[in-house]
Amino acid sequence: MTTGVLIIHGFTGGPFEIAPFKRFLENHTNWKIVVPVLPGHEMDLGVQKGSAKSWMMVGELALRKLQKEVDDVIVVGFSMGGLIAMYLALRYPIKKLILLSAAAKYISPRILLDDARIMMRSFRRKNYPTDSFYHLYNYKLTNTPVRVAIEFLRVLRLVRRYYHQVKTPVFIVQGEQDGIVPAFTAELLYEQLGSKEKHLIYSKNGKHHICYSEDRHVWFPKVLKFMDED
Repeated sequence: MTTGVLIIHGFTGGPFEIAPFKRFLENHTNWKIVVPVLPGHEMDLGVQKGSAKSWMMVGELALRKLQKEVDDVIVVGFSMGGLIAMYLALRYPIKKLILLSAAAKYISPRILLDDARIMMRSFRRKNYPTDSFYHLYNYKLTNTPVRVAIEFLRVLRLVRRYYHQVKTPVFIVQGEQDGIVPAFTAELLYEQLGSKEKHLIYSKNGKHHICYSEDRHVWFPKVLKFMDED
């Protein structure tokens, strides 16, 4: 039996967001791993193009292609990619579902303000914190039209009404210090998803970019074990 993994990145982000987890999987498995770039999310551009429909379509096409090449497919979604991953789980047979900082709700004001202060100091000093992407997000967010932000909300509104219909075995990972997606979101998802097999891990110091958390060496193997189980 061959296994394929489809990993979907977040809004205004890109494959760099999940690169450490992808490398971990590559080092510990022989699985086929696919990470498509959603329309308008190319590294040298702001999110000038793209829509809820086009993002979901790219995820869907990547999944269909992968399903033709392997026996089982696991879908991993980061942030907005978690919403798209759940959408795919509603429509296609998927072996496992991994939700990383899934954007079922968004923005924890207190933590976001703390991060914003770090960001502003970094801008002045031209010295960005280790494993942060403030320099990328500053450019992308300041070049993101309101129209495209509304498209993100369309993805959220489309998927959230169907959480209870997701039956795929699921593993949720959430950072307690996430400034974009409030930590309580993970528990809400855990309760609302219709899956019989559900797992939830909190990263105590993890922020939104959970794949770069200090404790990733702890939860990466746990997620892999879940992914590898029949």
